Amino acid sequence: MRQYIVDAFTREPFAGNPAAVCVMDDWPSEAWMMKLAMENNLSETAFVVREGDRYRLRWFTPGTEVELCGHATLASAFVVLNECAPRADQVRFETLSGTLTVTRSGGLYRMDFPTYALQEIPVTDDMARAFGVRPAKAVLGLDLVCVFDDERAVRDMAPDRDMLMRLPGRIQNATARGSDADCVSRSFCPKLAVYEDPVCGSAHCQIAAYWADALGRTRIHACQASKRGGHLYCEMLGGGRIAISGEAVLVAVSEIVAKEA
Repeated sequence: MRQYIVDAFTREPFAGNPAAVCVMDDWPSEAWMMKLAMENNLSETAFVVREGDRYRLRWFTPGTEVELCGHATLASAFVVLNECAPRADQVRFETLSGTLTVTRSGGLYRMDFPTYALQEIPVTDDMARAFGVRPAKAVLGLDLVCVFDDERAVRDMAPDRDMLMRLPGRIQNATARGSDADCVSRSFCPKLAVYEDPVCGSAHCQIAAYWADALGRTRIHACQASKRGGHLYCEMLGGGRIAISGEAVLVAVSEIVAKEA
């Protein structure tokens, strides 16, 4: 099995969000895929198998399989469109979140994702204790999105992992208006055995949707303000869909030689 390490949502290696992408002829057991994800110890390891004119795609964190992952989808599309089918400009993945289409356009990979309904919920003392700063607003979809008044507060915060575990949502996101982008955000994922996701595409299905509504726009330039950093170019498509575009760069290629027991 060949494995690729791709940095997503960046044009520079060692920035953005790294994902491992394994291209396979058929499926190993779920337990084996989980062990490889733990061995890689990246926020996501993606497994790809061709099925006719499409590809089946599954994503694993070091702790669990997830139903949607943006940066590992971008990384998987990068691998398919550059290594497996270099003459193609589009790939369709069958996933736990339905069919996801990724189109290559210049140096960007444009992903068509679902959005999630967002409901405003009360700001709590637990949120303030978890983030170390009290949010101005909180909304909940698949993930929690806490909105802060100060961009610097988002960039500088060092949340409490145990307190984050007590908050609702799959991922706990902090976001604010940005000075060099429409918004800045950070995504914390202790429930998925990842403290902070360097650049989280799936979270921006909600973060970008929130800011598009708040700012009255259909296009949002989002900056993920993690240590590695990254940029996402988001467009609300209507009908419960969002396009998220980003760049990617190949960092390493390896052969997985470990076999199933």
